[in-house]
Amino acid sequence: MREFEEAFDGLYGVAYRVAYRLTGERAEAEDVAQEALARAYSRWRRVDGYAEAWVSKVSANLAVDVWRRANRPGVGTAPSSRDIGHDTADRVDLHEALRTLPRRQREVLVLRYLADLPEQDVARALGCSAGTVKQHASRGLHTLRGVVAERHAHV
Repeated sequence: MREFEEAFDGLYGVAYRVAYRLTGERAEAEDVAQEALARAYSRWRRVDGYAEAWVSKVSANLAVDVWRRANRPGVGTAPSSRDIGHDTADRVDLHEALRTLPRRQREVLVLRYLADLPEQDVARALGCSAGTVKQHASRGLHTLRGVVAERHAHV
């Protein structure tokens, strides 16, 4: 699959960036990026046209899964902002806030702001218009700000 080999470096960079922004850990981000690329390779004929967006979504989902496994009951409780460093607290807030969003808003925010994809690429990947992307981004950001502000008001 020559096309995959040519796209690999760029896709790995996107996958790693998304994963690192969500986990804050290099090793976990590398593992997530590798898994996302392995999945992309096995589905390359289906995802080739929107590979960057697809890899971004998969990386975000895998990073959230990594975080959930590390913080599930029995392994320890999810840390509170008071118990952890500022950067990690921000990631905990982001994870929790992203989970409160409807699926489409979450997808738009991950692709636009964690993967740094332009609106047109997000629209193409999600099968909607750029205006719809803007609308979901605006609503999602508004909700995220409220969730994070509320969390910090209780700390």
